[in-house]
Amino acid sequence: MRKILIIGAGKSASYLIKYLLDKSEEENLLIIVGDVNFSHAKKLIGDHDNAQAIMLDVFDKKSREQAIKNSDIVISMLPARYHIEVAKDCISYNKNMVTASYVSEEMHKLDKAATEKGLIFMNEIGVDPGIDHMSAMQVIDKIRAKGGNIILFESFTGGLVAPESDNNLWNYKFTWNPRNVVVAGQGGAAKFLQEGTYKYIPYNRLFRRTEFLDVEGYGRFEAYANRDSLKYQSAYGLENAKTLYRGTMRRVGFSRAWNMFVQLGMTDDEYHIEDSENMSYRDFVNAFLPYSPTDSVELKFRHALKIDQDDIVWDKLIELDLFSNKKMVGLKKATPAQILQKILEDSWTLQDHEKDMIVMYHKFGYELNGQKHQIDSTMVTLGEDRVYTAMSKTVGLPVAIAALAILNEKIVTPGVQIPITKEVYDPILKELEAYGISFTETDVPYLGYNPLNI
Repeated sequence: MRKILIIGAGKSASYLIKYLLDKSEEENLLIIVGDVNFSHAKKLIGDHDNAQAIMLDVFDKKSREQAIKNSDIVISMLPARYHIEVAKDCISYNKNMVTASYVSEEMHKLDKAATEKGLIFMNEIGVDPGIDHMSAMQVIDKIRAKGGNIILFESFTGGLVAPESDNNLWNYKFTWNPRNVVVAGQGGAAKFLQEGTYKYIPYNRLFRRTEFLDVEGYGRFEAYANRDSLKYQSAYGLENAKTLYRGTMRRVGFSRAWNMFVQLGMTDDEYHIEDSENMSYRDFVNAFLPYSPTDSVELKFRHALKIDQDDIVWDKLIELDLFSNKKMVGLKKATPAQILQKILEDSWTLQDHEKDMIVMYHKFGYELNGQKHQIDSTMVTLGEDRVYTAMSKTVGLPVAIAALAILNEKIVTPGVQIPITKEVYDPILKELEAYGISFTETDVPYLGYNPLNI
């Protein structure tokens, strides 16, 4: 049997594993799932005849190398910073590799070695990055094929709660790694291109510069800028585009409320809070506010952030039990971001029966025969429950489809790469449609940007 090694059995692995198990009989596959938590890996494969769970600690060099050596292709679902050791082993033992993570500088340096050995290292083949690349390039290539010139490209993605499970004032629940949500946008100013002008938004202003988007059947959303919208300018061939912007989608009102945490410093992950394990939630909040012998924590909070008594933002904060004297942090030497994450997980964790939702929105502006045109393309995918989420579906399925295509030599171009070529995106997008992941394209009047507002 052909052996597919999956390293990491986290939240995004459920659909990936299910897809490969469903294909295992006809494709003669043995699916080996390795995770530091053996029982979790075992739970995901059940009693399937063509699957095997193994205890695999990525830091255990000997067992890691043995597992990789014993496979035909490797899928790494580890946190991004751990891929590189797996990749180096794949070079050593001549194994193709697939990940959903961004291409790191260290991974990029392996391109020459992978290409020389004829190995395919497919990265960024999840949802964002992944489906966003493939769906965007498919439209961009179609526009170019008829002689069009791209002058505007905007791309937005949101991992959100499905409408039927949307039961809190924030209109949000965690559908992927909560830590990534809490520290989103940090590490430098967001940068993008707008009507030929480079624009920058520092972290302390990021959540107050939003754009509105309407998705038919799902209402209005807002989007804030990703850290580096120019990252794919060259890869997409958009050097001549006047506007290039990538953003993250939330329901309207989320960003203004989230900005409260940013302004107080609660999302900081650079230092530890003293005696954090003995703090109540109220103590944590008070640590960021001025001392007063008379004013309550609530009053100081409202005054510091200028929140009116009838402001919905205040209701959102109360909903989180942010001022509770009874709920304890219980984390030793925790950073503010770690404590905030703990508080949010109390309220924002999906329950077993609840569903999540992935929303993607692309805007393509182009010139053709002296006229300006625009195509808007949207995709909405709903999850089934807490395990088989829309997030795991849109991350795991492209990874699985790509891995099988590489194994079957349908994708053959070697090197460290992302899915922006027709060889990769055409068959994967076509198969994703069978799983309900498809885009609706609409021709709309070209809007661009009002030069007075840039």
